[in-house]
Amino acid sequence: MTPNQQIETFLAKFTPELAAQAKRILTKLRKRLPNATEIVYDNYNALAFGFGPSERASEAILSIALFPKWVNLFFLQGVGLPDPGKRLKGSGKLVRHVRLSGSETLDEPAVAALIDEALRRAKVPLDPKARRKLVIKSVSAKQRPRRPALKRK
Repeated sequence: MTPNQQIETFLAKFTPELAAQAKRILTKLRKRLPNATEIVYDNYNALAFGFGPSERASEAILSIALFPKWVNLFFLQGVGLPDPGKRLKGSGKLVRHVRLSGSETLDEPAVAALIDEALRRAKVPLDPKARRKLVIKSVSAKQRPRRPALKRK
């Protein structure tokens, strides 16, 4: 199976609506970051797509993670990013995130500015001469459900 085919199987575990939203988000990020290495983790908690200069997760700058009901955009070196629009959430030592209500959230001026600044401040910047690379890093055998639990009556 090719990496793109694997991604399709990963996305098929989610609701069709969330999978479609994730595809639109990925399309925008891939267009915005054509020289990034995209590393994919289908792990226990979420399906994550990291974008950085190499296959090293520690160098990733941005990522998205799909959960059963939403998609988050993570700024993996997000502490200290200027956030005048107060969009960043989280209180960890490194990472901050924005919940994406759809791919259009990426176009909002405050979010676009955060992405620009995260790229500018990256510890290891993207190589403008590099070509996009897609790598499936890991697939967890055990995973939380990818669809919201059905409500009992």
